[in-house]
Amino acid sequence: MTPTPSHRVLVNDEEQYAIVPAHFPAPTGWREAGHQSDAASCETWVDQHWEDIRPRGVREAADQP
Repeated sequence: MTPTPSHRVLVNDEEQYAIVPAHFPAPTGWREAGHQSDAASCETWVDQHWEDIRPRGVREAADQP
């Protein structure tokens, strides 16, 4: 039997990630990122997927000439 995930990863519109306990509801402005597991696995997943920690708006502004 697979254990119930204890945590999940959320992402917001600025492409920032958060790890929250699995039973917490997603706050306004946040949605499921698609990974649920124990906290350590969630942290590893975020490390692999969050390549640039600057908010999306800041990255886009920096790309403007």
